[in-house]
Amino acid sequence: MPTLTYLEAIRQGIWEEMERDPTVFCIGEDIGIYGGAFKVTDGFIDRFGPERVIDTPIAESAIVGAAFGASLTGMRPVAEFQFMDFIGCAFNQITNMVAKAHYRWGAPAPLVIRGPSGGNVHGGPFHSQNPEMYFVHTPGLKVVCPATAYDAKGLIKASIRDNNPVIFFEHKYLYRRIKEDVPDDDYIVPLGKARVARSGRDLSIITYAAMVHVALEAAEMLSKEGIELEVVDLRTVSPLDREAIAETVRRTNKVIILHEHVRTGGIAGEISAIINEEAFDSLDGPIVRLTALDSPVPFSPPQEEFFLPKPNDVVREARKLAAY
Repeated sequence: MPTLTYLEAIRQGIWEEMERDPTVFCIGEDIGIYGGAFKVTDGFIDRFGPERVIDTPIAESAIVGAAFGASLTGMRPVAEFQFMDFIGCAFNQITNMVAKAHYRWGAPAPLVIRGPSGGNVHGGPFHSQNPEMYFVHTPGLKVVCPATAYDAKGLIKASIRDNNPVIFFEHKYLYRRIKEDVPDDDYIVPLGKARVARSGRDLSIITYAAMVHVALEAAEMLSKEGIELEVVDLRTVSPLDREAIAETVRRTNKVIILHEHVRTGGIAGEISAIINEEAFDSLDGPIVRLTALDSPVPFSPPQEEFFLPKPNDVVREARKLAAY
């Protein structure tokens, strides 16, 4: 079983789907000869040719429009954005056309829009954002945010096979920092199913993407104090796994919701509502939100560190909640 980085797992997943299904193709900026801004598609054009690895102008709306049209003819495009910060340039295409195709006339639109998101890389306010909530709020879209190499490969394969549009956010901080043994055999990770990344009895942390690793680091620190955290990795933020959210609260009775996206309008609010609806009687303490600040992502490394949730922040809040 080979050890793959998070980036290589995504690359391998797309490659395998292109080998398996001739209707799968890639489209985006500099993905051909250059191999993509982060080299996810490096070597693809040599294997699959320019008809299936299509370079485009710097025009996100055109990329999505072309991919959407192709998906309506039975193709399965994988559209890359160099940075997901610029997904707003295609907002109308995605939210008014792509997301509504099935609702309006029952047409499947099997396309994946993928690319790097997230901070902690000192990329500044235009290359470090987490724009997933714009699309979580849009019916008709699935939104995927993997945290591990195993999940990244399984989720990208599941996304490509899905008959409806998927927005696939790849946390750039994880690209080459996270490594894991990943099976060679064909597998998928189902969309909409969370996983328990670490079992615990004292309180739960519900999170996704890079913050899973922040939570796990904090859990190790707290374990030495006798506080056992359960870490739930959502994997997808639309659809949310309501059952998994309720189950972890019923097990531990206390919960922290942790995400890198800004606080106001973040997924923590929606998860809090689900807990109130599904597991309110199991709560033995207040629901705690731990998020980034309501601010653009700072470029300054010390300011970005202050802006983002860190393991010590989780430890502080978990101690207070455990003692409640």
